[in-house]
Amino acid sequence: MADINLKGMGVALITPFKEDESVDYEALGKLVDYQVQNGTDYLVVLGTTAETPTLTEEEKKNIINLVVTRVRGRIPIVLGVGGNCTRSVVEKLKTDNFEGIDAILSVVPYYNKPSQEGIYQHYKAIANATHLPIVLYNVPGRTGVNMTAETTLRIAREFDNVIAVKEASGNITQMDDIIKNKPARFNVISGDDGITFPLMTLGAVGVISVIGNAFPREFSRMVRLALAGDYDSARTIHHSFTELFSLLFVDGNPAGVKSMLNMMGFIENKLRLPLVPTRIVTYEKIREVLRQLSIKC
Repeated sequence: MADINLKGMGVALITPFKEDESVDYEALGKLVDYQVQNGTDYLVVLGTTAETPTLTEEEKKNIINLVVTRVRGRIPIVLGVGGNCTRSVVEKLKTDNFEGIDAILSVVPYYNKPSQEGIYQHYKAIANATHLPIVLYNVPGRTGVNMTAETTLRIAREFDNVIAVKEASGNITQMDDIIKNKPARFNVISGDDGITFPLMTLGAVGVISVIGNAFPREFSRMVRLALAGDYDSARTIHHSFTELFSLLFVDGNPAGVKSMLNMMGFIENKLRLPLVPTRIVTYEKIREVLRQLSIKC
């Protein structure tokens, strides 16, 4: 297993669509360039923010190939490979081509609400199916079940290729418990832009960010300052974004960040059903905040 450094700001890439809802590969390529040129530490491909459940297998392969080709090894690429059928995820890990992929992000199984033992057995099977580094992804608001600190720590201690958890439970006490008791080689990554700064003061190593799609330079700077222990400077940047954090998610993700990227001229403001764009009122509020931040839109 190759060493991979996932400290800093990773960005959960969106999938741009054209007006006819086909994937806008040209816009995606430009967005990848924008990330690499503006301080993003690594990219997360085919995560929640990519609207992955609405993509065909062919589209997924094309997106992976485009990102890998465009990045050219300059920063790590983490690929979302998860599901609620353990056997299917294991089969995918054993048979797919992962050339150019540096790590796997795998979400807690959703919908079927496994027990903590079921979650452990699921990740045990995944860890044994691949030599790639694995990042666990706990997001109970989407999966319907919380992976407890005890389960996360059990998995972290038993499987050397499980290197981190993306924690989006919103439970600071739970995250702090993991940070306090984890093995030295295992890291906690924020899965929520809004609590990244406070979580980093407790010992998290960064974030897998949504807002970083639009503001890679500014948000990665906040993360780097926090990693360096310059909390005063990092806090100032954090506070400049607090209004945007709430507006980003009020109509669901990635509707908020897509409206922002649309205002900035990167993409069409298009999502695939069952997701829809932000309401007009949210769109205008985001536009006003961007004006205040002196972003041309």
